[in-house]
Amino acid sequence: MAVNPIAVDVLCVGHASYDLVYSVPHHPGPDEKMLADSFVSCGGGPAANAAVMTSKLGLKSAFVGYLGRDLYGEMHRQELIDNAVVVAGLVRGISPTPLSMVLVKPDGKRALINYKGETKPLPENAVDFSTIKAKVILFDGHEPQLSIPLAKVAKTQGIPTVLDAGSVHEGTLALMDKVAYLACSEKFAVQLLGNEEAALSHLAKVSPNVVITLGERGLIWQQGKTRGAFPAFSVNVVDTTGAGDAFHGAFAAAIALEMEWDEVLRYASAAGALCCTKAGARLGLPSYQAHWDLFKQGL
Repeated sequence: MAVNPIAVDVLCVGHASYDLVYSVPHHPGPDEKMLADSFVSCGGGPAANAAVMTSKLGLKSAFVGYLGRDLYGEMHRQELIDNAVVVAGLVRGISPTPLSMVLVKPDGKRALINYKGETKPLPENAVDFSTIKAKVILFDGHEPQLSIPLAKVAKTQGIPTVLDAGSVHEGTLALMDKVAYLACSEKFAVQLLGNEEAALSHLAKVSPNVVITLGERGLIWQQGKTRGAFPAFSVNVVDTTGAGDAFHGAFAAAIALEMEWDEVLRYASAAGALCCTKAGARLGLPSYQAHWDLFKQGL
């Protein structure tokens, strides 16, 4: 008997981790011991955070990726469920849940160490995507064997796709010419071609809609031969961890809501900015009301 697929606004495919976030007075030196000013722990990972962000904005989201059958994996799974994220495509296994240790300095800048152990990307047949019907699909590149064939299918079906290209690696390189919206970080742009302007020109040849986020300098974008920029919202920065994830989740949500291009950029930028005002990526994802209030400023 055929089962109707679960309808969602945004399907997020990629990395999930568990984050241990320490606020420290300065970056530790060699052999230095220090006391953290504060500590938070929560689920993390670009695609998983984007799924939660989309849900907090009032849309229906789903996450596809891996979590271990360990304490961290179970805590993260419960977080996703508590945030109304559909987890029908969540794969569990005996390999450990990836862990991230984040050191946050007083200026909000962070250092991040990720540990995956022997956890490998999921194989192409790990998830049956026929059970989920999405308006928009967001990839973070960390599950390339799942993402590449899905991106090709989405294109034939007219489903908009978004790539969160945080850094240059196998997955982002393989997907950057297969998505309708390429939203990448300044780090990705610099790693790829040395500077963001050169990267924007190059990437506009491989994707019809390109955005490069520049942190406190806002963002630049190109559609075809048309270029533009959008300034960052002014906020009190506490921790930049997860700002990109919030941006991409809201970006995909705005595409699902069929917003005009300038509204898409404002909608995503408001989420990214607000995420910087609290410690921890997941805990920093803004509420619906806080995001709406900032989004509407100046309109």
